[in-house]
Amino acid sequence: MTEESAYAASGVSVEAGKASVEKMQTAVEATYNDQVLTPLGSFGSAFALGQGYQDPVLISGTDGVGTKLLLTIAAQKYDTIGQDLVAMVMNDVLAQGAKPLFMLDYLAVDKMRPEVVATLVQGVAKATKTIGAALIGGESAELPGMYADNHYDLASFGVGVVEREQLLSAEKAQAGDVLIGLPSSGLHSNGYSLVRQVLGLETAADWQALPESLQATLLEPTRLYQPIVEPLLNQPGLHSMAHITGGGIIENLPRAFGPELTAVVEWDSWPILPIFDLLQNKANLTLNDMLLTFNNGLGMVLVVSSDAADDVLQHFATQNQPAYLIGNLQPREAESIVWKGTAPWPMTLN
Repeated sequence: MTEESAYAASGVSVEAGKASVEKMQTAVEATYNDQVLTPLGSFGSAFALGQGYQDPVLISGTDGVGTKLLLTIAAQKYDTIGQDLVAMVMNDVLAQGAKPLFMLDYLAVDKMRPEVVATLVQGVAKATKTIGAALIGGESAELPGMYADNHYDLASFGVGVVEREQLLSAEKAQAGDVLIGLPSSGLHSNGYSLVRQVLGLETAADWQALPESLQATLLEPTRLYQPIVEPLLNQPGLHSMAHITGGGIIENLPRAFGPELTAVVEWDSWPILPIFDLLQNKANLTLNDMLLTFNNGLGMVLVVSSDAADDVLQHFATQNQPAYLIGNLQPREAESIVWKGTAPWPMTLN
């Protein structure tokens, strides 16, 4: 018995791995530009930063998609989750004012299924190209015994660049700045453990019993904010940004301003999507549950000087991009966020 056949007998198919690479190769290489110096399959990935920067700062991030993956397995639909992965990483990088440069991905599977693997990576490549970055490397690992049948995990690492003087940070935020919210496309990639519990999604049959419209809503990929926000990055009035992910508005928005400030946020200043009301009503979730778990309709919040707010809103209007003036920053009160108006959900259980 040869070494390769012994490895195959242990549950790892080298040939399936090669077939997977061949199927994904075109999509991955389509993300390459002149800054990518090594071909697919190199031991390391080389990327030339170039000489067009005065004092460049690299911004990096890494993340996964979480238990939303389980819904793609139940649905046997793998073409959109790659965008979730790219958005989770590169929206964070964007929040510090960086232009995306490159990404690397990691895919671990119970068994190499070339069509599934290729579809997953093609989704990552498509989203990476959308934001103007290159998918310069990655790893696809077959790990029999590690994952249940048909299960997999997906993670990535991304890098962007920004001039030091243009770096967005909490330190730049000031009292009087306004908060401009950009809508989410839905749940994005957070809170799916609670979603599955609320909707009783334990098996593929449970998933199939859902209305098709709800299935589509639950699999709606995370928005990529870079195409609409990047033109604003050089404007002096943009001070910081908050990517609203796990922990919701109440944990992520304070990361965009200092401890001497309070965000005053107005309820009813942005639309809350029906999926959030559905989940809240079905499980009788409290306001705190909703705020800590979900984005509740806001995926990114920009902190902008008051004299630049009109120009920023006009930019989004010309892009047919909804944007909402949701509040402002004031000198510190007792809490990091003060809510004004009538909350959409109760503070305590009925």
